[in-house]
Amino acid sequence: MKQISVSGAKRADLGKKATKAVRREGLIPCNLYGLQKDANGNPVAIAFTISEKEANKLIFTPHIYLIDINIDGEDHKAILREAQFHPVKDNILHLDFLEVHEERPIVIGVPIQTKGLAEGVRAGGRLTTLIRKINVKALYQDIPEKLIIDVAHLQLGKSIKVGELSFDKLELVTPKEVNVVSVKMTRAAMSNATAAAEAGA
Repeated sequence: MKQISVSGAKRADLGKKATKAVRREGLIPCNLYGLQKDANGNPVAIAFTISEKEANKLIFTPHIYLIDINIDGEDHKAILREAQFHPVKDNILHLDFLEVHEERPIVIGVPIQTKGLAEGVRAGGRLTTLIRKINVKALYQDIPEKLIIDVAHLQLGKSIKVGELSFDKLELVTPKEVNVVSVKMTRAAMSNATAAAEAGA
């Protein structure tokens, strides 16, 4: 994974009024969840803020990041777990981070990238990517920036499911039956198939 650094400041007042005031200052309220839990077994979060500019770097990107977060001088390694957006304006309202540790596996969605020219595309079909990311479980240091999927063998009308894939040191969490990529029939492919059938008749 790529690494990126952000800095933040702890929040003392967590009420709605204070949260609105924070946003007016161009800051984004955040929570960092770690291993610590309260008496009821619920995760304990560190409440802090980062600038909207730094939040945008984490959100509006095709990459996944291991994030070095400095909160009032304390360093934490984390991944972005969830982002909340305004339903109309689409600006960032809140971010949740999950602290990571070298010996503790995490689950994260990793972008996919296809490699090769599919046989079905050569026959006139169109390669369609059906999902953008596959959820994997692994130690954060073993997680790649992208999952490379070789589609050269993929024929017309066929697809590759998650269950057909495997990657070193990664456990795939996305359900096995989910289609990842497929080669769909096009008019050109149908014309080619018809012409080939007529020629063979």
